Amino acid sequence: MILGESGSGKSASLRNFKPDEYLLLNVAGKPLPFRGRPKYVIDNPNYQRMCKNISNSPCKIVVIDDSQYMMAFDFFDHAKEIGYQKFTDLALNFKNLIDTVRKFAPPDEIVYFLHHVETTNEGKVKAKTIGKMIDEKLTLEGLFSIVLMCKTDGKRHYFETQSDGNTTAKSPMNMFDPEIDNDLKFVDQTIREYWELDKITEAKETKK
Repeated sequence: MILGESGSGKSASLRNFKPDEYLLLNVAGKPLPFRGRPKYVIDNPNYQRMCKNISNSPCKIVVIDDSQYMMAFDFFDHAKEIGYQKFTDLALNFKNLIDTVRKFAPPDEIVYFLHHVETTNEGKVKAKTIGKMIDEKLTLEGLFSIVLMCKTDGKRHYFETQSDGNTTAKSPMNMFDPEIDNDLKFVDQTIREYWELDKITEAKETKK
């Protein structure tokens, strides 16, 4: 999960990937903040189409940009409905998306959720959600092994890889330095080396 405010460098972190290296599930259908377009891109996907493409991606890298809009658009589609059932359905739809990744994505495929943040009343920065069900019953970041926080000091953009006590950033021990460049290709390479995912890919290709 890659967390950050709008303009903090989430989408820009894709800039060093080659066009054929990743599948972009472009939730809001917006242009990327750099020249070029991925070879594999699906604009404005719904939940069903998104889950299908995660399970059958032509690439080992899948990027959902911006994943919180799945909840936001779901909410607006049911805004006129009265009662709390719509919030339950909204939470279940997003949980099912994460379950698809956990259960059906190939073991050497990494799915990146690029997601906006919100600040709690206590001042903690966390993944943006709608309704209370996900926050109170689930804790969204708890379903991810790695949560990187996009930061900028006005001159450079970077990822914070560990919490400073006010965010939900986290990563495995010795995987990253506390601060790294906002380069998702570097992040992807580091993850694959750390967990030896390339060996899984090689074993799959050997069996063909």
